Amino acid sequence: MIDLRSDTVTRPTPPMLAAMSAAEVGDDVWGDDPTVLRLQATLAERAGKEAGLFFPSGTQSNLAALMAHCGRGDEYLVGQQAHTYQYEGGGAAVLGSIQPQPLDNAADGSIPLERIAAAIKPIDDHFARTRLLALENTIGGKVLPAGYVTEATQLARRHGLSTHLDGARVCNAAVASCKPLAALCEPFDSVSICFSKGLGAPVGSVLVGSRALIDLAHRWRKVLGGGMRQSGVLAAACLYALEHNVERLADDHANAAHLAAGLEAIEQVTLQSVATNMVFAQFPQAHCAPLEAWLKARGILTQMLYASRFVTHRDVSRDDIDTFIAAVKGYFAAR
Repeated sequence: MIDLRSDTVTRPTPPMLAAMSAAEVGDDVWGDDPTVLRLQATLAERAGKEAGLFFPSGTQSNLAALMAHCGRGDEYLVGQQAHTYQYEGGGAAVLGSIQPQPLDNAADGSIPLERIAAAIKPIDDHFARTRLLALENTIGGKVLPAGYVTEATQLARRHGLSTHLDGARVCNAAVASCKPLAALCEPFDSVSICFSKGLGAPVGSVLVGSRALIDLAHRWRKVLGGGMRQSGVLAAACLYALEHNVERLADDHANAAHLAAGLEAIEQVTLQSVATNMVFAQFPQAHCAPLEAWLKARGILTQMLYASRFVTHRDVSRDDIDTFIAAVKGYFAAR
């Protein structure tokens, strides 16, 4: 199958599986799994942070970070379109007793500085205490402008706020902007970095930050059920991805641009945006369900909505994209 639904659908390659099979393991709850320790130290160094902490998922990594930064009854500022607000089950509120203050994102994925400043609450018993600004990079495939990130995090610090980056695809952002990972992480107090998307590992995220922040997050990981035992088997996949699958993200970005150009040439399709490895396009509503079925019958998995997202990744080749474009053209030609 050609699967364009998400970059989370990638499968471990034989060399990655071999690395997992050969992993040296211990008990990570006791802190003695050598492969986990190596992953945490390696990524912390690359991100320019003091320490790292391995999590089974990005959702849990983000939540533990929010709980480390904020106390019960505190508030964090976040974009309306951000994953931590819209797609993580309301965990900050449900499990962390942290109030999200969602703010409208601009077209480039940023949260306008004036909206951030206006949302910071005064010190008053009537209000939740604003403690944290959370941004996302990439967001909807878009790389946040570096100048904006600097201004936003400086604004937060002037008001005494901590800063967190949901960097699920921050490696995509680093490759697309031709900047080292540390440069994109530097403005933030904590960054969650995911390995199970474009990097191709089957599972895993690492939270990086100061030693003190990671110590707090370690406790919350345990409370949230994230303590794992011989997790070096999983950490080995992440280490392999870090060594072999980062630079090749540029191929995914090029393939997304190729996919977008193909869709733009189809009369019935309206291209909305293309950035890094994501393409967004609009299809006539009446055709979405039958087109999705048409594609599936031809070995192509998509999620066809009025505004559809197509994601390129290491398991989708340029030939696969040409096959997809031809199938969409064939569908409309048959109508």
